[in-house]
Amino acid sequence: MNLNKLIVIGSVNIDHILNVNEFPKPGETLKGSNYKISYGGKGANQAVAAGRLGANVQFIAAVGDDDLGKKFKQQLESDHIDTHTVAVVESKNTGVALILVNKQGENQIAIHEGANSAVTPEYVGQFEDDIIKANAVLMQLETPLQTIEHVAKLAKQNNTKVILNPAPAQSLSDDLLKHIDIITPNETEAEYLTGIKIVTEQDAQKASAFLHNKGINTVIITLGSKGAWVSYCGKGEIVSGFRVRAVDTIGAGDTFNGMLVTALLEGKVLNQAVRYAHAAAALSVTKAGAQTSVPTRNEVEDFIKLQGL
Repeated sequence: MNLNKLIVIGSVNIDHILNVNEFPKPGETLKGSNYKISYGGKGANQAVAAGRLGANVQFIAAVGDDDLGKKFKQQLESDHIDTHTVAVVESKNTGVALILVNKQGENQIAIHEGANSAVTPEYVGQFEDDIIKANAVLMQLETPLQTIEHVAKLAKQNNTKVILNPAPAQSLSDDLLKHIDIITPNETEAEYLTGIKIVTEQDAQKASAFLHNKGINTVIITLGSKGAWVSYCGKGEIVSGFRVRAVDTIGAGDTFNGMLVTALLEGKVLNQAVRYAHAAAALSVTKAGAQTSVPTRNEVEDFIKLQGL
């Protein structure tokens, strides 16, 4: 177990997943298959990935007082996550995600925040001392934006590294961006933040430069099977990913982020940490589901050895 402390702040969702041959058009009804309910939410997925892959993780989040929420919290504990800061909110449902997966393994997702709305600045304020003492805090955008802004400022002022996975895509203030150390958008999210459509490496560097100019030292734009554009203080390059047969891509980005931060907290250099993150994400898309697809650390290490790295 890594002694460096990671705090993940984020969402908890119950995923309702249905496989379809192709995504429905507006007004169209399609038959689906393989319906299942599983545990998800970007925050929980990233906490589980980090915990399963070797990080020392504390999760700040909220579930509803329904049976699935209470079981979810127990499951998080079994993945080596400190859950004493996961609230059970009365009269709220646990967050819900409705997910369609097509035959290419791509997904479409709609979410209802439920108890995630209770992760307010006031709630997180109870745990400010934990955030100040942590080595890093990892956040996403499925919990209230005011909370993310509050935590980013607190962490930055106290030399706790701030990592933001800006998903789902939404506008972010310059005041928030200047308090972020590492940002990890995909191509769509990077375009949303910068207005630059990413087709070429030059586009990726332009988008990175835009974010550097907002005060972010490290920009990692994930590019699916092509890898990631990794830019530190204005110098960028492609760090290649791994080609595997995808079953579904649910949770792949979350696994990437969980492994990335875990590797960085272990002292790995940036590009090496990104390669580890690519390996974990590649393994995750070979299995169905979000948290069910997160590999073990031994699986990641074995995969990297097989690739000759």
